[in-house]
Amino acid sequence: MSHRIHDMPEDDRPRERLLRLGPGALSDAELLAIFINTGVKGENALQVANRLLREVGTLHNLSRTSASQIAASHALGPAKAAHLAAAFELGRRAERFWVKDTPLDEPEKVYRYLAAEMQSLPHETLRVLLLNARFHLMRDEVIFTGTVNETMAHPRDILRPAVIHKAYGFTVVHNHPSGDPAPSTADRAFTRKIKDAAEVLSIKFCDHVIIGMPDQSGRKPYFSFREMGAV
Repeated sequence: MSHRIHDMPEDDRPRERLLRLGPGALSDAELLAIFINTGVKGENALQVANRLLREVGTLHNLSRTSASQIAASHALGPAKAAHLAAAFELGRRAERFWVKDTPLDEPEKVYRYLAAEMQSLPHETLRVLLLNARFHLMRDEVIFTGTVNETMAHPRDILRPAVIHKAYGFTVVHNHPSGDPAPSTADRAFTRKIKDAAEVLSIKFCDHVIIGMPDQSGRKPYFSFREMGAV
């Protein structure tokens, strides 16, 4: 392969292929090459993209990699790393736009709203979705960012924004970076505490959803305490 994309046949260049065939026809490496734009000595942008994917394993892993980590990659400086990080974030925001006019009244919708963002995190994050009486999203607040396998927060941290913003109800969401959404003993105890506190304040506790990852077993990539009758 040539060390310059411009030396490739025009029909094989990623940008020209995208314009001719549409983005769905391009490989992950070709799409990345368009953002990387220029190569380095000994590698064109497409070769840099292929190397980057080999280093992290998958495109999903790359989306979970911080801009600073991407920038530290050989021959990929801060400007290119920023372009990639911005592209992933734009994709996540575009995926969430539908929620504006849709009630978050089912765990599948909560999963769809937050999966792309929370699956990209290498650590646990706990957030609360504040809902109005029609279950439309009022606010989405990150409450706590924890270690790779532990989230520590008190029910008052969950209820405080709900009280301040006069929410009708709320849904708690956190992720399991391992990919397995099955609740831990601590998750179950925490959910019971939130339920008790919400009842005292007469605020509707709609659900506690744990975001995991799809796998080959066919299990759901999320766990809903509401579906299990615990909320």
